[in-house]
Amino acid sequence: MALNVHQLHIFYTVAERGSFSAAAQTLHMTQPAVTMQVQALEERFGTKLLNRTTKKLGLTEAGQRLLPQARKAVELMRDTDVMMIKYIEELKGRLQFAASLTIGEYVLPRMLGPFLKRFPDVSVDMKVMNTTEIIDAVAHQGLDFGIIEAPCDVPGFDVEPVMDDELLLIVPADHPYATRENVTLEEVIREPMVLREKGSGTRQIMEEELLRHGVTEAQLHVISEFGSTGAIKSAVEAGLGLSLLSVWTIKHEIALGLLRPVRIAGISFRRQFYAVRLQSSLLSMPAAALLDNLRELSHEQ
Repeated sequence: MALNVHQLHIFYTVAERGSFSAAAQTLHMTQPAVTMQVQALEERFGTKLLNRTTKKLGLTEAGQRLLPQARKAVELMRDTDVMMIKYIEELKGRLQFAASLTIGEYVLPRMLGPFLKRFPDVSVDMKVMNTTEIIDAVAHQGLDFGIIEAPCDVPGFDVEPVMDDELLLIVPADHPYATRENVTLEEVIREPMVLREKGSGTRQIMEEELLRHGVTEAQLHVISEFGSTGAIKSAVEAGLGLSLLSVWTIKHEIALGLLRPVRIAGISFRRQFYAVRLQSSLLSMPAAALLDNLRELSHEQ
């Protein structure tokens, strides 16, 4: 059985702090969990490492022999962390990835700014495609990863949630609903709607959630369908109808007072955006850093 460096770290902390409870506080673990890990390390070596007969823990002879090695292991882990953080802060290279329409046009441009300021020597090449094209490009065109609006099950790919999103009902600024915090589903059904085209991630999330509440597509008063989020926003602003769009896509119009977001009582159109990549490939450091950055920024929104 391979030596567990995490257990060495726990043993070292117990020895340095002089008690399981103090070590647990330092490590942000429960005391039983600390005790269990030390016991597992003792079982691996087949000998006691700590003398528990006194009020303050003491090291056995085996523990005294192990402590310097454990200290070296902990110091090596810390040095490795420092080295990698320094390396990441000095990232260089070209990052190639793809994103679906909503993400590529409205979400990532505003989030790439802070990333590129932090890593000025990284250049970004982002392609905007549909999910099928993204999967193909990652598989055959050497892209680092893709970001899509709905989970998919494709052999040979890892699919991981990286960002949160929510669809909101949007209405014109002069609409009667614009002054309300929420409306009922029955009120929405009576209104004309302009929606994304069938098959889009936004349309899929909307239809699935409405169906969960007993509303079918046929019950909606859909007067127009567009393949562009920008076209939908313009149509809603002009009073053609209401729509459901990602909260990421309407920030500008809300700030200008052109559109108003309204919640539908009792319904939440929440979803996640997903990163897809080949299982057989290793993420480059710039790619890994960008995905980490997207997770952090998404949680701050």
